[in-house]
Amino acid sequence: MNNKSLFLISGLILGGTLLAGCGQSVSASAPAPAADSAKTIENCGRTLDFAGVPQRAVAMTPGQSEMLVRLGQAEKVVAEAQTKGGALMPELANLGIATQLTEQGPPSREVLLGVAPDLVYAPTSYEFTAEQGFASIDQLEAAGAQSYIATAGCAERRGTAEVADLLTDIENLGKVFEAPDQAAALAAEARDVLDDVAQRVATVEKPSVAELFVEGNTVSAIGAGIEYNMIEIAGGENVFSPDDKAFAQFFSSVISPETLVAKNPEVIVFTTLDQAHEKATRDFLHTRFPQLDAVKNDRLVAIDSSDVMPGSWGNIHAVQQIAQGLHPEAF
Repeated sequence: MNNKSLFLISGLILGGTLLAGCGQSVSASAPAPAADSAKTIENCGRTLDFAGVPQRAVAMTPGQSEMLVRLGQAEKVVAEAQTKGGALMPELANLGIATQLTEQGPPSREVLLGVAPDLVYAPTSYEFTAEQGFASIDQLEAAGAQSYIATAGCAERRGTAEVADLLTDIENLGKVFEAPDQAAALAAEARDVLDDVAQRVATVEKPSVAELFVEGNTVSAIGAGIEYNMIEIAGGENVFSPDDKAFAQFFSSVISPETLVAKNPEVIVFTTLDQAHEKATRDFLHTRFPQLDAVKNDRLVAIDSSDVMPGSWGNIHAVQQIAQGLHPEAF
């Protein structure tokens, strides 16, 4: 399994290795944003100028949809993508405005431009790769749409990203949608959850943890980035780290069975695509690695791949879920 496959399937993002490209010009155009005070924000090394509040936002994953809904902007969401077959959030479905563009992978250039967005909110730069047939940032700008990439998904940030990067996104989106009160309340809620987890695990012994993604017989480990930080906050000691050569260039790497056996983690955290994939991963680990302490003691913690997507509220949920799996006695 290559890194590109890992991103497309599991939500372990390729924003650190694929840059948004430029392609041929496009003619689709979005309606002008509501005429309010102009504003400027910085995002992934770019300066984004907004003449007013966006009225037609596209969320490139359901996690981005949830963020906009939590900020009180449900009526501004006209579409979401990469749904994995899931239904729209009730807050969106009840409005009857938003449509779902794709189940797997970002929408094509034509499909995305067809909904005339004025803002596209994505977890990483990969969603804007013209070489993959997606609308590039330049193409969207020519059509009247701004492109916002989650802070933890910025190409230069991917290997050092932290869960707290979500707070930057909340602040930025609060400015973009002129919703400072909603943004302040949501940021406070996120801090409260993270502080609660930190307090609960502050004095407990940290178990050794490996975070994995299993595809068939291939095992990939996480050694950097936001997922690595989730383990730290949740009170675990990662057996892989950014100092390891395998993770010097990218936050995940395929590992050999021998490497995993040598690390012998006390807990394994693994990302899943759905219930069938969770079962397949558990079965694989019990069959192939019965000697591992994590397997022998059935300390296998599953988290939804959507929850590790940069710029989604799922990041907060994942920290809680991992902490509960590592330290059930603290909850």
